[in-house]
Amino acid sequence: MVRFEVWRLVDLAKELLQLKVDLFASQSTEAIIAIQNINETIPIVMTTISDPIGNKLIASFARPGGNTTGVTNSSTDLATKRLSLLKEVVPNLSRVAVLVERDHPPAATMIKETQAAAGGMQIELQILEARPEQIRDVFKSMERARPDALIVQQTATFNAYIKEIADLALDSRLPSVHENREYVEAGGLMAYGPDIFALGQRAAYYVDRILKGTNPADLPVEQPTKFVLALNLKCAKTLGVAVPPALLATADEVIE
Repeated sequence: MVRFEVWRLVDLAKELLQLKVDLFASQSTEAIIAIQNINETIPIVMTTISDPIGNKLIASFARPGGNTTGVTNSSTDLATKRLSLLKEVVPNLSRVAVLVERDHPPAATMIKETQAAAGGMQIELQILEARPEQIRDVFKSMERARPDALIVQQTATFNAYIKEIADLALDSRLPSVHENREYVEAGGLMAYGPDIFALGQRAAYYVDRILKGTNPADLPVEQPTKFVLALNLKCAKTLGVAVPPALLATADEVIE
C-alpha cells in the first residue's frame, strides 16, 4: 500500500483545484487538512471523519463554520463501550493494549477518551503507537507486558494490514476489539462502531444539499446514531473465551 506523506496530499489537492471541482469529499483527516490549507472557498464534505473538532476541521458540530461540514464517526461513549465488551468476554480484565497509528491526527483523542474510560473501570492501558510497517515489532513488544486484550484504532493506513493484525492478535492469544467489521471478518474477535454504510448515505445528502446551493456553514455536522456489533465465534473458540449469550443475542453479525 502506498503511504501518502503530507506533502504528497498537498500536491494532490492542488491538482484537484486546477480541475475547478465544485466540491471535495474525503474520509481522510490528513487529506482534508491538506485541502483546507490551500482552499477556503470550495465546499468540503467529511465522510466519516474521526475527530473533526480536535483536529480543527470545524468549529463545532452545530456550527461548523468555514467551508467544511459532513458526518463524523465520533461518539463520546465508544471507548467505554469497547472496554465493556472486552470485560464481558474477559471478566478478569485488568490490562489492555491500545494499538494506534503514530502519524494519524485523531489518535490523540482516541487515547485520551480510552484513558478516561479505563480509569473509571480500573483498567491499566498500554499505549502502542506504530506506523504500519512497525506492527509486527509492536506485537513482539507486547510479549513482555502481557496485556489481557487489545483495542485497535481504525485508520486508512492500517487497512492494508487488517489480516496481519488479526493473525498477530490470535497468535498472541489476545481477544481484540476493533472499530469495523472488516477486522472481524479477517479473524479479529469483536468490532463495535458506527454503521459506515449509513454514514455514507448521510454524506451523500450533504453533497446533494451543497450542490443545490446550501452553504456548508449552515449544515450542522451529524454524529452517528446507528452502531454495529460484530462477533467472530471461531476466534473466540480458538482463544478459549466464552461469549455470554446476552452479548451474542445483541450482535448484528456473527461469524461462526
